[in-house]
Amino acid sequence: MSLNLFTKSKNLLQYANTLARFYSTKPAEEIKNMVNNNKVVVFMKGVPEQPRCGFSNAVVQILRMHGVQYDAHDVLSDESLRQGIKEFSNWPTIPQVFINGEFVGGCDIMLQMHQSGDLIEELEKVGIKSALLLEKEKKDAEKKS
Repeated sequence: MSLNLFTKSKNLLQYANTLARFYSTKPAEEIKNMVNNNKVVVFMKGVPEQPRCGFSNAVVQILRMHGVQYDAHDVLSDESLRQGIKEFSNWPTIPQVFINGEFVGGCDIMLQMHQSGDLIEELEKVGIKSALLLEKEKKDAEKKS
């Protein structure tokens, strides 16, 4: 009888440890350092070369159109990062985009900012000139000559 109780206790302890690892999150200070490491930082599913969800892919495509260099972090490879970034930003979904250390939003907000031209302005505020703006300026200059 006591061996059965020991086995059950051991199994329960292993289960609790597994749950603790699953639900543990990256410390806020570590995430803050990640967010501040570059002017633009994206927390996404997958990597820019191989996004693993349509929303992450859309953000990658938007940033690619603007020619933005950014840090990307794959939340699927680190469950503590996946939970930690949600707590850090108080935003429940992935992807998440940060510009100059500030949370901007996810796919829907990035798409809206891209369509309205607000993204070009936000990038300029941190010293990033959008490739779309450079292209427009080049075309305007060619028209004048």
